[in-house]
Amino acid sequence: MERYNRHIILSDVGQEGQNKLLKAKVLIVGAGGLGCPVLQYLTAAGVGSIGIIDFDVVEESNLQRQILFGTSSLGKNKSIAAKERLADLNPSITINAYPEKLTLKNALDLFKNYDIIVDGTDNFSTRYLINDGAIITNKPIVYGAIYKFEGQVSVFNYTNGPSYRCLFPNPPKEGSVANCSEIGVLGVLPGIIGTMQANEVIKIILGFKDVLSGKLLCYNSKTTETSILKINRVDSEFERVLSNNTLLDSYDIDTCINSAEEISVEDLIEKDNVMFIDVRESHEQPDLNLPTSINIPLNQLTEKLDQINSRNTNVFVCQSGVRSKKAVLLAQEHHIKTYSLKGGISELVQLFKMKI
Repeated sequence: MERYNRHIILSDVGQEGQNKLLKAKVLIVGAGGLGCPVLQYLTAAGVGSIGIIDFDVVEESNLQRQILFGTSSLGKNKSIAAKERLADLNPSITINAYPEKLTLKNALDLFKNYDIIVDGTDNFSTRYLINDGAIITNKPIVYGAIYKFEGQVSVFNYTNGPSYRCLFPNPPKEGSVANCSEIGVLGVLPGIIGTMQANEVIKIILGFKDVLSGKLLCYNSKTTETSILKINRVDSEFERVLSNNTLLDSYDIDTCINSAEEISVEDLIEKDNVMFIDVRESHEQPDLNLPTSINIPLNQLTEKLDQINSRNTNVFVCQSGVRSKKAVLLAQEHHIKTYSLKGGISELVQLFKMKI
């Protein structure tokens, strides 16, 4: 009674509403920038069973926005580190950590055990996997996405509403959309969008009207402007998933990207005639100003492949290693042997003892 007093005294929640929260089961996919505030507020609200699935580990660059973690969390699996923090916030609920990647093999079994799925991911393959798995298991999705200073929130597959595929029927062209590790994100933005997602989860559990089903809320943190776009249900998108009885329609951009050949800084030392090709935009820092480097932004690479000397050991470099993998795949299409520097620019900075 004391812990949830501020809920219970709300006329629209009360003891009955709090009991609904305590009986609810919510799975959060991704314990990153979006997942952290969702987890924090649902745990504090008393959602009775919370699942966290994330295969990634906490890195120092996460601490700018992933507010569940601290310096002592570095190197730990995110789902486990989040569970440890949340267990202190509310020891009276059940928290299940799944330190693994959401895949075709485990998605359906996991989804069946929960009432609501929260999408806190940052890549398209997992978003389509969540969408298709939720359609097959008939679970609602609370969706969130962020890009630089802007964010989106919606609820999919809820009370005969539209799905993610109704908004985006097909995945974007490979490499056409960058994530926050490549282009950056305002630290408070995932907190704002993640809190909105938590709010939608609570509205669904309590049975409130005006859930963001059939609506896409768009938020701009620079202008503090919001807008809501209408999303129509497209029955053929549901039929496409259910009739195929497969997830993702064999689409998995991550598998493709991960096939790009990487090279570590340690292995580079053994190579001769190394040429670094910086595929970041020219304004990105730190500036890779080396006698053995050139800058070709990824979106210009195809028309400038002739600048790559095949006699060199050519190594693509970017901020985190994502764009450089895509560059390798583009070069492979033209039968040019190249590598992607594992770990991105920070590893190269360390190699040459440059200052950021």
